[in-house]
Amino acid sequence: MSVPREAPLAPLTDECEAYLAYLGDQRRAAPLTLENYRRDLHRLERLGDGRALMTLGAADIRRFVARLHGEGLSGRSIARVLSCWRGLYRWLLRRRLIPANPVDGIRAPKSPRLLPRALSPDQAQALLDPPAEAALEVRDLAMFELFYSSGLRLSELAGLDVGGGLDPAEGMVTVLGKRGKTRSVPVGAHAWAALKAWDTVRAAIAPAAEPALFVTRSGRRMSPSAIRDRLARRARSVGLGVHVHPHMLRHSFASHLLQSSGDLRAVQELLGHSSIRSTQVYTHLDFQHLARIYDAAHPRARK
Repeated sequence: MSVPREAPLAPLTDECEAYLAYLGDQRRAAPLTLENYRRDLHRLERLGDGRALMTLGAADIRRFVARLHGEGLSGRSIARVLSCWRGLYRWLLRRRLIPANPVDGIRAPKSPRLLPRALSPDQAQALLDPPAEAALEVRDLAMFELFYSSGLRLSELAGLDVGGGLDPAEGMVTVLGKRGKTRSVPVGAHAWAALKAWDTVRAAIAPAAEPALFVTRSGRRMSPSAIRDRLARRARSVGLGVHVHPHMLRHSFASHLLQSSGDLRAVQELLGHSSIRSTQVYTHLDFQHLARIYDAAHPRARK
C-alpha cells in the first residue's frame, strides 16, 4: 500500500514551533533533522484533527500509530515519528505544560529488518576506476573516492573545508559527525591522488574566499542533494546497472573492511557509531559473503 501524499506544510502550533527553535538553537540539530521533525509534527497535528496537542493521551497516540501503519508507513518510519513526538512531549513536560508524556511506553509495529545494500568490490572498482576528464568529473571522482575510502556520511563530506579536515602528512581526514562529535579516519592512496587532482581544478573555479572543499560550477559549496545526484549520474554513466546513493558507499566501505579485517570494533570507530549495535548489521553482510564462498567452494554445498 502506498503512503498518501502529504498536504503542503502549513505553520505549526506555537508549542511545536518553539520546540523546533529549541532543537535548532540549544541542541544544534542539523537542518535536515529539523525538516524531518517538522514533517513528523505536522503528522501529529493532522492526526489530532484540530485537538490541542497538550490534551492528547496515550490512547490517542496508539490510535495515531495504527493510522500511520494502515497508511503504509513502515515500522522503522513510525519509530522515527514516535521519537519526534516523544521528544516534543518530554520538552512540554519539563516546562510543566502537561502532566505526563503520552508517548512513553508506546512502540512502533515491528517490520522486517532490511540489510543495507553494499556494492561488491568489483562494482566499487567499476564505479571509481574510469578516469575523469572534465573539471566536474575530477571533482566527482575525488568526492566518491573519499566516500569509499573513509566511510564518510553525506553531511560530513559536504561540510568539508579546504585545509579544515584533510591532513596529507598523517594520511587522515577529520570530520564533524552526529551530535557535534569529531573523528579522524584514514584516507587511501587513490583518494589522495583524486583529491590532489581536484585541488588543481578547484583553484580555477572557486573564489579565494570560498572555504568549501567541494564546490559547484559557480564556485559555491555543493549541497547534499547535488552530491547525491552526481553519484547516481556517475553510476549510470559507467553502466553499473544499480542505483548508487552515498550511504551505499558508506555501507560498502564498512562491509569490505569487515570482510578483510574481521575487526568489528575498528569498523565501529571508523564509522563513528556510538553503539556497537549499530555496527553489528555488517556482521550479517559478512556472513552473506562467507555463505556465498561456501556455496561456491564446498563439495557438499550444492544440491
